[in-house]
Amino acid sequence: MNASAIPQFEFPKEMRAVAEQSVDQAKVAFQQLMQAAEEAVSMLERGEKRQVGALDISKKAMAFAERNVLSAFELAQKIVYTRDIQDLVRMQTEFLQSQMHALGEQVKDLSETVGKVAMDSKKTAKIAPVSRPD
Repeated sequence: MNASAIPQFEFPKEMRAVAEQSVDQAKVAFQQLMQAAEEAVSMLERGEKRQVGALDISKKAMAFAERNVLSAFELAQKIVYTRDIQDLVRMQTEFLQSQMHALGEQVKDLSETVGKVAMDSKKTAKIAPVSRPD
């Protein structure tokens, strides 16, 4: 298919404005959600120290989720300005490839953190002596 045969399209200006506003509103809502979640984690941090490992895992998972959602917002903003189907497919393919790579790295990182927390818990766990009746 030659370049002149590729159908060109453009979002109408009004539709683009609505899409941009929707993406911006979703981004703000997500940032507020992340801020509330971070505040909740901070409150837990001030609580019992035995939960530090779980907090580390939760923080890491939240950071990954935030990064992934922000990547999706970036894609949505780019899609609004797409002029042809080929460009749309290319952007979607690149996004999926980068997300799969990021997911692999995130799973590896999270599993290493879980392993470290498990080992640290094992080291700090104290076994109470068994009392024997006299």
